[in-house]
Amino acid sequence: MLLEMLSSPLMQRGLIIALLVGIRAPVVGTYLVQRRLTLMGDGIGHIALTGVALGWLSANFAGATNQDAWAIPGAILTSILGALAIEWMRSKGHTSGDVALALLFYGGIAGGVFLIALAGGTSANLSAYLFGSITTVTPNDVWITLLLFFLIIGVGIGLRPALFVLCHDAEFARASGLPVPLLSALISVIAALTVSLAMRVVGVLLVSALMIIPVAASQLVARSFKHTMRLAMFIGATVSLNGLSLTYFYPWSPGATIVLLAVLIYLILALTSPLIGRFNKGLEYSDPHLPAAPDSSCQAEQGSS
Repeated sequence: MLLEMLSSPLMQRGLIIALLVGIRAPVVGTYLVQRRLTLMGDGIGHIALTGVALGWLSANFAGATNQDAWAIPGAILTSILGALAIEWMRSKGHTSGDVALALLFYGGIAGGVFLIALAGGTSANLSAYLFGSITTVTPNDVWITLLLFFLIIGVGIGLRPALFVLCHDAEFARASGLPVPLLSALISVIAALTVSLAMRVVGVLLVSALMIIPVAASQLVARSFKHTMRLAMFIGATVSLNGLSLTYFYPWSPGATIVLLAVLIYLILALTSPLIGRFNKGLEYSDPHLPAAPDSSCQAEQGSS
């Protein structure tokens, strides 16, 4: 049965996307956790629904017969704009971060339902994007996901030293001459790309969990920021591949299965971390290859985990 699954073009596409999403989502999630923006993925996910509906509406105006082909580009554009709006409201102090997220939560869902009706669809058409479905994955999705995977990984890992300093202490980063607004916007953009490109397999309601839970699990046993990110990427890839594979043999939701596996790993590590912690005793939650920031929020965060 395993060979039969691997020979299915649909599962091949789904597994490729699941692997790419599982690797890149925790990279972005590591920065969101460090900046205490763990709910940002949820806010972006809700606004992505409006993008899906806008894609459908645009397809109707263009006379296209396949509205789903327009859905992801619409979600990507809307997610980026929504993420930048959150960052702008936070940085300018017009409203607090949780209020900005709440606006996207409610406005995103309402906008999606309203616009999908204008496009001639129903709320049922959004269900595949809400909960994830490999039946909606197309070859074009694979190429788009692969292209943006390298972009997200390039930013998340290539700029890790600067982003670590920003997330650790924004004032120190500003005093060090780093372009804080640009780096903050980059984190928001790669978060938006991660959410909008993961909705095919995981679904927008659960993609934030894939960004955060592997990171939270990694922090239980990690020795450094770099170690946390690497372990989170491994956990994300493992649960994504195994969760999607299980749905081939059982009639389960892909997104729910992937997230529940991630929760299971978190619980296992939470129970065993006291034993693992004995080997890590005395090691600080920092990265020796990165500039040191003055406060100890990273260390405190690891301890609270």
